[in-house]
Amino acid sequence: MMRTSTPIKFFAGRSTQPLAEKIARSFGMELGKTIVTEFSDGEIQPYFEESVRGCTVFIIQSTQPPAENILELLLMIDAAKRASAYQIVAVLPYFGYGRQDRKDRPRSSIGAKLIANLLISAGIDRVMTMDLHADQLQGFFDVPVDHLYASSIFVPYIKNLELENLAIAAPDMGGTKRANAYARFLDSQMVICYKIRKKPNVVEEIRAIGDIENKNVFIVDDMIDTAGTICLAAEMMKNEGANSVNVVATHPVLSGSAYERIQESFIDEVIVTDTLPIDKDRCKKIKVLSIANLFAEVISKVYNFQSISSHFII
Repeated sequence: MMRTSTPIKFFAGRSTQPLAEKIARSFGMELGKTIVTEFSDGEIQPYFEESVRGCTVFIIQSTQPPAENILELLLMIDAAKRASAYQIVAVLPYFGYGRQDRKDRPRSSIGAKLIANLLISAGIDRVMTMDLHADQLQGFFDVPVDHLYASSIFVPYIKNLELENLAIAAPDMGGTKRANAYARFLDSQMVICYKIRKKPNVVEEIRAIGDIENKNVFIVDDMIDTAGTICLAAEMMKNEGANSVNVVATHPVLSGSAYERIQESFIDEVIVTDTLPIDKDRCKKIKVLSIANLFAEVISKVYNFQSISSHFII
């Protein structure tokens, strides 16, 4: 395979180090060496321990809280720019603050746009990410965006299970497009869940549109945060006669009591990716599929100016 003349180097922020090591190894390289100096007041200063002059630099870091993860990424981008890197690609397996994509109340911020602006100002030339909360977030960036989908990993996994009476469920009305795409590729029935709220921000009940009796249901979503909705949906489905209820979600945010909720729920298995660090020992129902090989392959194609459209299942 022909490559460009510019050298390529991989670096990682501290929160995404294990995944970045897998991506670099799958690509056939080692991660570049960095040091993050921490001052006594909490201030940080990343430093590259090797030259990046004239290199295409891939900096891998998810931007989940705490905010230091975003700041560390911005400082690494700035350092690479000031060290005369030829091109800087921000690899964001999980784009934190992506849920803040609009003003949903007066006098609120649009956090996703702000983060995009910060990344552009820091000096990125390209963004590579996976399963944005909304596809239109790509338009927040004024540089090319490679938006990958975990469906290219999840769909083959579900197919290999060879389950009968398969049904794909959207956990809410906003997830119908994703669920429809999965159902189409898996040639299965689609179910839509909708929430009934007695008061704002409190889900009292979940109901399903579609037949789930004697079905093996897979709830598909882009992320699991508190796990409240999917656990409530799983209980409803089991009560209405589903044989099994599994969940596939790209980003395991798993905040608050999410691990405990899943462990005690009616869910049979939760399949996630390693875009975020996860403590599997806290919940035996969680299975992790790595996206390292997918990112490594797409990075190789982007670096060599090849098409990546074959990786877009949805």
